[in-house]
Amino acid sequence: MPVRTKRWNDPADPDDGFRLLVTRYRPRGVKKADETWQEWWPEMGPSRALHAAFWGKSGRPITFEQYRPRYLEEMRGQTFRIRALADRAAAGETITLLCSSACVDPARCHRTLLAKLIDQGARHRSGDR
Repeated sequence: MPVRTKRWNDPADPDDGFRLLVTRYRPRGVKKADETWQEWWPEMGPSRALHAAFWGKSGRPITFEQYRPRYLEEMRGQTFRIRALADRAAAGETITLLCSSACVDPARCHRTLLAKLIDQGARHRSGDR
């Protein structure tokens, strides 16, 4: 049930499996031919409002401790997508979640939170079999 995380511009490895871009905003200046991902699901990234709050675009930036529960709450609306990814992971498919090139700390990134949600779902699914 491997779910991995990387930045979209990290080198692709042959065993990355399904490379999914999970950013709200598509990377600027990247031509379609230069995309390093198979699909882009912007709704798996933080909402525009949460993104702005984290980066301080509308006042003092919120902390990651404030960000985490808000992002997880937003993902409650994406359970069907998370379930679909969990099913793929439970079936043995490798999934690599890709985030922004500016996101250098995976411990403070939504891609890691999302990977945990998918892993939890995959473990639950494989236990159901």
